[in-house]
Amino acid sequence: MAVKMRLRRIGYKKHPIYRVVVADSRTQRDGSVIEEIGSYDPNKEPSEFRVDSEKAKKWLQNGAQPTETVAKLLKQAGIEK
Repeated sequence: MAVKMRLRRIGYKKHPIYRVVVADSRTQRDGSVIEEIGSYDPNKEPSEFRVDSEKAKKWLQNGAQPTETVAKLLKQAGIEK
């Protein structure tokens, strides 16, 4: 089972807000998740990104692969493998 850290879209039309989730790579974008670890709001100036760094590090150490966008956000937050 491949586990990915990715964004899950919430919010309303033309006003996206995302949750950073850990999910099986075979599930849909907004499908079932294993754990929610943070949130990302690109509509604010500057963009607001909150993540539980302990959970993120735990999942990265256990082999979860972040998507490109999540990897970029984690790098900006100072969280790396």
